[in-house]
Amino acid sequence: MTLESVLDVVALVLVLIGAVLCLTATIGLVRWPDVPSRLHAATKPQVLGVLLIVIAVELTLRSWEALAFGIPIVLIQFATAPLAAHMVGRAAYRNRTMDEAGLYVDDLQHRTEEGGSIAAPSRPES
Repeated sequence: MTLESVLDVVALVLVLIGAVLCLTATIGLVRWPDVPSRLHAATKPQVLGVLLIVIAVELTLRSWEALAFGIPIVLIQFATAPLAAHMVGRAAYRNRTMDEAGLYVDDLQHRTEEGGSIAAPSRPES
């Protein structure tokens, strides 16, 4: 076996693992019942799956141009996935669409009861 064939096999395995991770993220978004679980499914396996697929593309193409396109893709994924999950989680909390019984610590309760908040004056008991 030559080095190219070994790298192609490694790339194939990375693409398969990345695709499975992206598929599990999609299944988790559909199947999990509450917002925090769905946010976990939307960020963790999806970002790792995209990272593995980009690495596989880099191994297959073996060029500096592909690397130049791959690095921004990974950096943008690492930057935007946690920010988007944070914004969706905060919006779900403010809209009261979260299962509050599942919250162990409510770090945002004092912020929703301040004067400038758009939320209700106090959170109703479940």
